[in-house]
Amino acid sequence: MRTTYIAKESDVVKKWYVIDAANMTLGRISTEIANILRGKNKPQYAPNVDMGDYVVVINAEKVAVTGKKLEQKVYHHHSGYTGGLKTTRLDKMLETHPERVIEHAVKGMLPKNALGRKMFSKLHVYAGAEHPHAAQKPENLEIKF
Repeated sequence: MRTTYIAKESDVVKKWYVIDAANMTLGRISTEIANILRGKNKPQYAPNVDMGDYVVVINAEKVAVTGKKLEQKVYHHHSGYTGGLKTTRLDKMLETHPERVIEHAVKGMLPKNALGRKMFSKLHVYAGAEHPHAAQKPENLEIKF
């Protein structure tokens, strides 16, 4: 009789990856990042265990979008007070806080629970080409579309 392998978080070896977002489509790169954070690229994937790797995204300011999303895509957030709804268009968000664009897209693709929040904490997004994670020896990850 064979027993089913059940993955434990202590058995998982976490790696660090660097992804260059320059001239890559926002949605396509976000799905790949979300899959790496969840650990779906590993053969021992289990949905109830944080098996994902760390992801460092650079050049977030150079991410591409298709169609009229620059003028039409809108981000909302609310202060909690009456009339406190704030809206920001994608083009303004890329000028002021380009890292939030990728973070928002990836966060929406992760589970909406404590495990998803733990996975999201392994994402590090930077607007420029520099990042402070050289000590972790991250591997460059080429994503092909």
